[in-house]
Amino acid sequence: MRRLPPVLIEDGCPRDLLSLIRTILAACKEISFRVSQGELSGVLGSTLDENIQGETQKKLDVLSNQLLKDILLESGYVKAIASEEEDYTVAGNPDAEYIVAFDPLDGSSNTDINSLVGTIFSIMKAPKDKAADDQSIFMQAGKHQVAAGYVLYGPSTMLALTIGKGTRLFTLDRTHGSFLLTEDKVAIPEDTKEFAINASNQRHWLAPMQNYIADCLAGEEGPRKKNFNMRWIACMVGDVHRLLCRGGLFTYPEDTKNPEKPFKLRLLYEANPMAMLVEQAGGVAYAGLDRILDIEPQEIHQRVAVTMGSKNEVEICLDYHK
Repeated sequence: MRRLPPVLIEDGCPRDLLSLIRTILAACKEISFRVSQGELSGVLGSTLDENIQGETQKKLDVLSNQLLKDILLESGYVKAIASEEEDYTVAGNPDAEYIVAFDPLDGSSNTDINSLVGTIFSIMKAPKDKAADDQSIFMQAGKHQVAAGYVLYGPSTMLALTIGKGTRLFTLDRTHGSFLLTEDKVAIPEDTKEFAINASNQRHWLAPMQNYIADCLAGEEGPRKKNFNMRWIACMVGDVHRLLCRGGLFTYPEDTKNPEKPFKLRLLYEANPMAMLVEQAGGVAYAGLDRILDIEPQEIHQRVAVTMGSKNEVEICLDYHK
């Protein structure tokens, strides 16, 4: 098995980008250790605080955010960072070439039940004509990402990564601390019989999504003429990892539960990096009827609807919305 650096160098990855990716992964290895210790590490449970999203912060959320924030800013490789857990962007080295947006611990509510969690990251080039503390440097469509990935903390710690040359899966070898290539050039099947959705929100979905899911659940006797499996991990990293491994459709659609917040997932920290990974593996990724990677962000904590995965199935789902 091959280590990550030579694989990326073969793809023409610039040395400074490789160094930045390795810096992110150094923090993720520490997060992986803390997650694996569970209750022994004393970081399970919630804090008394809420983040900018109005969500109660888990102790591991705060710890993971601090680890990533500190190591990235100290590295000198980033002009600024944006995190789901930070109210505003944080300036770094004004002369650095890259900016990084990240969700430090996706699915953190799963930590208390020892289920899947992960870290998501997005890397873009930093505009040279703007200051490091100017939030507008993050207002770039996802198609401008130079790298994207996630680290999944499960029975093994796995990395899904793309630098625009396909999506690869690496597994952390704990014996010497290296990420080793375990699946080269992931290919998402175009057809699927599996979907992932938070069914508890069914009554709040718009009619097109209600109709699509109802037809899937009708099975062989319904208009789709085939049986579907439904899966839901409550961690985007886990649900997207499954569809990278075996295909499927993942969606967190618009709903009417809270009219002020019709969307759940964040564009910069979740939708964009996952969309790049999925597209680089042959899948598709949409927010409503718009390609996610074409959306021009309006603010750093912007939320969008998400539907991504196997090409033919996503297109069938979109047809219900037209």
